[in-house]
Amino acid sequence: MIRAIVTDIEGTTSSLRFVHEVLFPYSARHLEEFVLQHLREPAVREQLHETARLAELDPEDTPALIAQLLRWIAEDRKSPPLKLLQGMLWERGYREGAFQGHLYEDAAQLLRQWQRQGLRLYVYSSGSEQAQKLLFGYSSHGDLTPLFSVYFDTRVGAKREVASYRRIAQELGEAPGNILFLSDVKEELDAARAAGLHTTWLVREGALPAQPLHPVARDFHEVRLDA
Repeated sequence: MIRAIVTDIEGTTSSLRFVHEVLFPYSARHLEEFVLQHLREPAVREQLHETARLAELDPEDTPALIAQLLRWIAEDRKSPPLKLLQGMLWERGYREGAFQGHLYEDAAQLLRQWQRQGLRLYVYSSGSEQAQKLLFGYSSHGDLTPLFSVYFDTRVGAKREVASYRRIAQELGEAPGNILFLSDVKEELDAARAAGLHTTWLVREGALPAQPLHPVARDFHEVRLDA
């Protein structure tokens, strides 16, 4: 019996285009200005030092650190210091009304419905916890943050590793067989299923897989909870 639902964001609740055509370009345009403006703030300094450590750069060479962060944006690297700095920068963009978090209408509708039915809802995304809360808090369908109990990011582990889903089940205090994981990425679903979770593959665009190894849904209306 499904008692908890863990959902991915990009390609699942929200369009990949929003991330790649709105959020990433915004951070690329404003990152240098943001870092220079907030250079003396401990939270920013901490992430610059972590960038220096990971890239083996001089922690005092601010231009080189900014250039490295911009390269990581261009490469779509899941680097923790970049994700945290982007979260700080995107918070400014959301608060100033530069954009709203994109959310598919079916996702907003069914997430609300599932919570009313007593299901516990969680998020697991490669974006930082802060970035997740901003997207749902400033979404095109209003503030949806109260729907979710916990926001998991890559601090719990990589999304294609079986151990990550075991840790999530442990943290939820729930048997893996009572958890449904939603994602648009097959390798993530494979890892979740290997950990004992139920899975549904969101294929919102393009051809459906010929022989899917996971239940497939075009949108949240097609997600089955009768596992």
